[in-house]
Amino acid sequence: MGLLLVLGYLALGASAQTWCGKNYMATEPIVPPGGLFPTPATSKTPLLALRCAPAIRPYLADDAKTASDDVAILIDTPVTFSHIANAVPLSLPHFDALAQTSLSVTVRADGKVLTSGKVPLNVTKHELPFKLSTLKPRVQSFNLSCTATLEAQKIETTGSLSFLPDPPADIGSVTKMDLRTGALLARPANGKGGPFAPVFPIGFYTGFDNYLAQDPTIPAQLKAQGLTVVHPIPTFDNLTALELVLDGLQEAGLYLMYDMRFTYMNATAVTEEVNRIKSRPNLLLWYTGDEPDGTSDPLDATVKSSNLIQSLDGGDGQGGAGYHPVSLVLNCENYFYTQYASGADIVMQDTYMIGNNVTFSSQWGTSCTPDYGDCGCDNCKGNFQDISTRMDEFRERNFINGWELTKAVWTVPQGFGNDTYWKRFPTGQEWVVQSVVGINHGGLGVVSWDDPTTSDIQSSASTLAKSLVKMTPFILSPAATFRQVTVNLVDVGLWTVGGKTLVLATNTNYFTASVSLKQLGLPSLQPLTEQVLDTGAKIDQFKGVITLDSVGTGGFIVSA
Repeated sequence: MGLLLVLGYLALGASAQTWCGKNYMATEPIVPPGGLFPTPATSKTPLLALRCAPAIRPYLADDAKTASDDVAILIDTPVTFSHIANAVPLSLPHFDALAQTSLSVTVRADGKVLTSGKVPLNVTKHELPFKLSTLKPRVQSFNLSCTATLEAQKIETTGSLSFLPDPPADIGSVTKMDLRTGALLARPANGKGGPFAPVFPIGFYTGFDNYLAQDPTIPAQLKAQGLTVVHPIPTFDNLTALELVLDGLQEAGLYLMYDMRFTYMNATAVTEEVNRIKSRPNLLLWYTGDEPDGTSDPLDATVKSSNLIQSLDGGDGQGGAGYHPVSLVLNCENYFYTQYASGADIVMQDTYMIGNNVTFSSQWGTSCTPDYGDCGCDNCKGNFQDISTRMDEFRERNFINGWELTKAVWTVPQGFGNDTYWKRFPTGQEWVVQSVVGINHGGLGVVSWDDPTTSDIQSSASTLAKSLVKMTPFILSPAATFRQVTVNLVDVGLWTVGGKTLVLATNTNYFTASVSLKQLGLPSLQPLTEQVLDTGAKIDQFKGVITLDSVGTGGFIVSA
């Protein structure tokens, strides 16, 4: 992003002198950009917004041969007073009876009963098991119809289930999404086989011509740092060099995030690229629009591209899954979110708030408001809460749209500086704060712009990446219960699995701060605490207090 923002402005020419729909040059008038996400109307009576989706996307033919407990339909039954997607009036004799009320739910695939059961009201991701062997794998997704009854009331919704044949010879890997958590499931990136396992993608958008193509030892170095994914930055004009780099990433055991930012609206180019890359055993996911909301790309561009990619990658091209998910990044705080996010399984946000003036543009000499200007961080306040706010907004919009089961959100920490609006690089500790704030607010991947970066950021990224080995079993566990708590601007995520809780705390203050386990609802005495991440944090296990340095972060496994 960075310099690419300015290059994008210049390339677009006079016909598109906007960013996030806003005029930003001093010679241009203030014109409201539009594109705001609509606020749902409120209701005086309770509404039910029934949702359903498979636990895994896609299922494969081999999955029908196992007795895995991940073969299920997930049912959401949120009760709300807002007219969100598919919300209908709910007949309850007394609202106090909500907790004791269950729905009778029946799920059909292409009209055939797949599963049924009782589902409580106001729950999320309630699992109704089914037998995958009752279906036959095919490219076309199955249409799900989910019907809930409550006394005489009947409520219906729809979804889709992808049950694909085992991949053909020209498909080198499969990445599933565990819709119970939003996590990716993949086999080892080295292509030597192995079971599907959760992957927490952590890495960088990584220079290609200026970095990866220059030194064949770089993939091994990145792997040694604990990174799991590499996102090479196009263009890839030298295909021989690209093949050598991708071979090196696979040999090192690094997953590939393949970027088509400059070609994703060109069907011919996308077809060529997907057909060239899809045989890679380490391909984890596709990436299309790079800030398409910033450049005001056509509103249907991301959906068209995603459908084309999935049609080439084993799917039906009509919204059903292929063998790899599709991702994109959105830069704007609130500009045609639904239209652009429709074209992705994974929506990333890149809120860059370090080292820039977010209210007055040093580049253009204008103020920045919700209707005007560009300061490099859209509608930001200039603190770490810009990241948590953006993450929360994206996740809330997904819920309003009925996408909470089918889309994941990732975070893009700022790893650059001395560029356009950003007058300095983040410190390594600030980089970790950005990343952990994103994780604590639902981020299931951390891919930073950009590498090469400072040695301080590289070292801190390595520290976080290596700590994820012990944190991932909590963060990506379908059995985990999660809470996010903020105490004195210390942002804390808590994942509980069995009798243990991962406490991931990051200090967004530029001074020392502390938080007690009691404030987090945990037992105060923790004689068996294990610290798994330390970039400036410690715990007094007997006083039950976590103390964090200025922009310090710590991860601890404690008794629940």
